[in-house]
Amino acid sequence: MSRIGFVGAGAGVASSAFVVDQTLPEAELTVFEKSGGLCGRAAARRHGPITYEYGANYLKDDDERVTELVTETLDDEGLVDITEPVWTFDSDGAISEGRDADDHKWTYRDGITQLAKRLFGRTDATVHRRTRVEIIERCGEQWHLEDSDGDTWGPFDALVVNPPAPQTATLLDAAVWDAPLRNTLVDAIEAVPYRSVWAAVLGYERSLEVPYYALVNADKAHDVGWIAREECKPGHIPDGESVLIVQSNHEWALEHYDDEPDANVEELAVQTAAIIGEDWLSEPSWTDHQGWRYALPEDGVNRGPIDTAAREHDLYFVGDWVAGEARLHAAIRCGLDTGERIVYSL
Repeated sequence: MSRIGFVGAGAGVASSAFVVDQTLPEAELTVFEKSGGLCGRAAARRHGPITYEYGANYLKDDDERVTELVTETLDDEGLVDITEPVWTFDSDGAISEGRDADDHKWTYRDGITQLAKRLFGRTDATVHRRTRVEIIERCGEQWHLEDSDGDTWGPFDALVVNPPAPQTATLLDAAVWDAPLRNTLVDAIEAVPYRSVWAAVLGYERSLEVPYYALVNADKAHDVGWIAREECKPGHIPDGESVLIVQSNHEWALEHYDDEPDANVEELAVQTAAIIGEDWLSEPSWTDHQGWRYALPEDGVNRGPIDTAAREHDLYFVGDWVAGEARLHAAIRCGLDTGERIVYSL
């Protein structure tokens, strides 16, 4: 029986575990997730009857295999489509129609995390939440793990690593592993550039009447990078209310990342009101926030060391930074492909 360990429970790991379990049902799959949730930056929270997604906002139908997975292979009950368009705004806040090239923008009534939950639900994987892996060790031909509580796990015949590139590089740098490839891997993964995002969630007890789902800053020269209306997602927001997801640009996030959250939320609310042209948006009824220090990879990793690690050491990496595209569908496709490579190797 093959034993496979997974560090992280993002969309890439969920799809990878799904493929392995479907093909090798006798394999023992163990997932370690440092947080209490699933699906990584594709994250959802609840505020009373309200569901909102404050990281990755939806899933594009930009990959045929991922589309088939979501609409046919998995249960599509509760899958919803955002039909309103995405418009743009510039550095002066001037709004223009149409950057909406997406045929579909999918999520679930119960939140985008349903994607990982449904994938894991189709497997026999054991998922350990709030378990932070701090040390990986190579012993002979197998992998062992140690978590932040000092508990050890393994052995594993293959290891799949999912955190953002900077966190993965830190984990590898501390690894107990004598192979010369380790340093090459660390260098390659550290070289992946990232954009940070600071997100404010703004809730209102009245509705916002505009003809678009979201606004994106096309020239990347405004403090605000993205504004999205959760009420455009069926089942998320009660009638007569509105919730805006406001995500900063990279430079603003770096400058304000460690500032007082309430002040950040207030500033982003004021800027949102100015862009949309509705003064009442500067005073939300309730708020939430989340910082994403490693939100969006701007380039992919050098695949040479990554492929060598898989081929020679049964060490695999999944995520949008491996796929080279900061999109949820890219992370899922990377996981599907990686799952097939694991099956072939084992």
